[in-house]
Amino acid sequence: MTHDPSLSTYDLLIVGGGINGAGIARDAAGRGLSVLLVEQDDLAAHTSSASTKLVHGGLRYLEYGEFRLVREALMERERLWAMAPHIIWPLSFVLPQRGAVRPAWMVRLGLWLYDHLGGRKRLPATRSADLARDHLGNGLTDAVKGRAFVYSDCWVEDSRLVVLNAMDASARGATVLTRTRLLAAHREGSHWLATIRDADGQEHRVQARGLVNAAGPWVAEVLGRIAGAPQDRAMRLIQGSHIVVPRLYDGDHAFLLQNTDRRVVFAIPYEQDFTLIGTTDEVWDQAPGRATISPAERDYLLDVVRRHFTRPVGVDDIVWTYSGIRPLYDDQASNASAVTRDYVLDLDHRDGQAPLLSVFGGKITTYRKLAEHALEKLGPAFPQARDAWTAGATLPGGDFPADGFADLVDRFCQERPALPRALLTRWARAYGTRARQIFASAQTLADLGEDFGGGLHAAELAYLAQHEWAMTAEDVVARRSKLLLRLSPDALPRIDAWLAQWWQARQG
Repeated sequence: MTHDPSLSTYDLLIVGGGINGAGIARDAAGRGLSVLLVEQDDLAAHTSSASTKLVHGGLRYLEYGEFRLVREALMERERLWAMAPHIIWPLSFVLPQRGAVRPAWMVRLGLWLYDHLGGRKRLPATRSADLARDHLGNGLTDAVKGRAFVYSDCWVEDSRLVVLNAMDASARGATVLTRTRLLAAHREGSHWLATIRDADGQEHRVQARGLVNAAGPWVAEVLGRIAGAPQDRAMRLIQGSHIVVPRLYDGDHAFLLQNTDRRVVFAIPYEQDFTLIGTTDEVWDQAPGRATISPAERDYLLDVVRRHFTRPVGVDDIVWTYSGIRPLYDDQASNASAVTRDYVLDLDHRDGQAPLLSVFGGKITTYRKLAEHALEKLGPAFPQARDAWTAGATLPGGDFPADGFADLVDRFCQERPALPRALLTRWARAYGTRARQIFASAQTLADLGEDFGGGLHAAELAYLAQHEWAMTAEDVVARRSKLLLRLSPDALPRIDAWLAQWWQARQG
């Protein structure tokens, strides 16, 4: 059968609105391909908002021989920083050596490779420090203070990175549908015929010349909905959990802590007043779904904190936890920490039929290269596609110098002197230059509309609904921002009601 001209037809139908799906949609749309991205929940609703928030090479992956992955990730760090300097910025990591399970020579060798594998240009090189004398040791127990190494990676607002890629894809012509689920798909000659169901429960049929399965933990499940798709692809689902506690130490640096079981745990400054601790590596042996931290994971992370920091921390001090399921390619590693974090792109394209590309694994740091490689794999099916282009293209709001964030905030303060600097700083961090669309006609706080607390006003909600697909309070406070740490619980129903009214007015 040939394709049905009465149906909407796209070059690519992409299933999954995490970082890989959004990145592929952006890349493809920028090459001139027509794209439909469907996500069953919100953008970054699962794994892509549950990371350790780092753009990093993955120092510990060197221990497992993942040199290709580490080199690619290291090369991407400064490139991503330049693309989105509002949500990505440098971060120093302190790696205490006293009492560590790995000898100093081994760590130093790994850090030398880390400094030289990826063409580092702007990030500082590794140096040594004495934590008994250096301010970097503040907050640590005496058992930890001693020799340490200090190296650099970058921080990233992970869920915002996903949204920015989706925004850029949309600006380049892609159609992005959240709360929309792929029900089934089958080949009809050179096209895929797919049935999708939207947020209102309405079913629609669409056609696509190619299908990309970037459903993260749901990759295997989505393959089961696709007629004729390979069903023997091996995956390992690994749960990683984090806890957030009141700030454990002064300073803007992070710690990489070597635990006695040879795993590493990060302690990272978070939202000014808190410290983020993570992550765990636990096998997930259930169907994919919403993950929550287990008591064993919580106690594991608390134990790491107690052995390294002087501030007493217990269960009652935890202000927030989050967990995600990492969909890793099964390389038969014996333990969860050793499973490869590299990605695998599986292309099913036989006898001139419409191609199916499935994405297994991947890291936030390498999402742009993954997307580039995905388009290379699909290239023969789309000879009209333009060349790769994303390496030097900024993301929405990132059109200012990588070292120019303070200047951007100063300009905002000059433009809107009646608005609090703290508010303008938060907007600059979240939206970059696009923050001007929020305060476009507002001169005072009153002009921003209803105040929901924590610096959240109606003007920001309107921006998030109109430009970033925000439909619920959770979308806003847990993913578009981390204001859930600032807002009172009674604000959430008010936000939900405001957003529901906004969407109803738009649809009416």
